[in-house]
Amino acid sequence: MATNTQGLAVEIWSDVVCPWCWIGATRFARALSGFEHRDRVAVTHHAYRLMPGMAPRPVEEIVAAKMGLPASQAGAVFRQVEEAAAGEGLEYHLAGTLTGDTLDAHRLIKLAAQEGRANAMLLRLYRAYLSEKVSVFDHASLLALAAETGIDRDRAQAVLKGDAFGAEVERDQLTLQRLGGNGVPFFLIGGKYAVSGAQSPEVFAQALEKAWADMPARPEVLADGAVCGPDGCAI
Repeated sequence: MATNTQGLAVEIWSDVVCPWCWIGATRFARALSGFEHRDRVAVTHHAYRLMPGMAPRPVEEIVAAKMGLPASQAGAVFRQVEEAAAGEGLEYHLAGTLTGDTLDAHRLIKLAAQEGRANAMLLRLYRAYLSEKVSVFDHASLLALAAETGIDRDRAQAVLKGDAFGAEVERDQLTLQRLGGNGVPFFLIGGKYAVSGAQSPEVFAQALEKAWADMPARPEVLADGAVCGPDGCAI
């Protein structure tokens, strides 16, 4: 049997204030840990802003407005999500937080990606917002969280003071829209198989296996001609 010599690309769209995104990421990580070819899977994180342009507001207001409920009933919704998170070993505290545009948080994740720390930065932001009730909107909090993740404070501050990575964040958002995604988390596996939502580890495992099986053992040669190699050039 031919052996795949390529790696498998996994792209994940998420927002740091999305409670299902951390749950989904945790379930995907569990599936990946049991995947035979996990060392040859390359994960790329993409930005998605659930509330672009919105100033931070109490999360109860947003949930109530989206679900057509009185703000006083948002707590019941939070408890359901918190129970789902607890089932994955995550401790959520959603009530009393603020939510809004996460552009700056995503720009810091882009900075962290340059140092191979995108996943660490994303996970730190999840924990700060969903577990610790730490703001992911003001620059002081974001700088502290970046420093905890090993990001140089001066570089992070320079990003937050300017508009670096803003275009990349916007491009991520538009790409998901072109793919037909209407929410996060969203996983694209092998550039071919989409998984929407915080699915079970079993669903993610099946998608990984299917995408791997569909990969060619080596690239299909559509045209072959003169090339140069270590031993010289063809004449």
